Amino acid sequence: MADDTPPDAPNVHTDAPMGANVIIKKYANRRLYNTSTSAYVTLDHLSEMVRSGVDFTVLDAKSNDDITRSVLTQIIFEEESKQGQNLLPVQFLRRLIRFYGDSMQGFLPAYLEMSMERFASAQDQWRGQISKAWVGKGPIGAFEEQAKANMAMFEQAMRLWAPFAAQTPPPPPPAAVEDADADIGDLKRQMEMMQRQLDQLSGKRKA
Repeated sequence: MADDTPPDAPNVHTDAPMGANVIIKKYANRRLYNTSTSAYVTLDHLSEMVRSGVDFTVLDAKSNDDITRSVLTQIIFEEESKQGQNLLPVQFLRRLIRFYGDSMQGFLPAYLEMSMERFASAQDQWRGQISKAWVGKGPIGAFEEQAKANMAMFEQAMRLWAPFAAQTPPPPPPAAVEDADADIGDLKRQMEMMQRQLDQLSGKRKA
């Protein structure tokens, strides 16, 4: 059984080596211990590590379970609680909650990850263009273009995930088939009537 007693270490934070996956242990008293620096850390320290590009995995000191997701979620909660630090709109959060248990739940994580990667890769370009957006089409128009690009990427991903569904159109409803047959019948009758009229005109001219 893993030892659930935190080691004796100073409550200080030092930079972790880049390129290494740092192991953070969380103890029952909610203290976080950085095994790489042999120091206690806080959620703010972990937030700084994320911003610095340092990867880490948080393990429960007793069960050794990976609890990285819950700790990262807690960091987001702490950041959202700070005045002026809100990144997640209320409507976005409502929509996100609705996706839990939805049939599209499995597709959303990949879409969000691709959207964030796309946004992050273009952030340097965005920093240079954002000021121009205020003068030209406006910032809303610029972000709308980004949203459209994200949706196009999502649709492309959906086609890759479900190629047969994308290539095979759904069968038309029975009512639509009946309407189409009726239209074809009317067209045939009109063509036959026009042909008879042409034949009559042709016969009169010969006479």
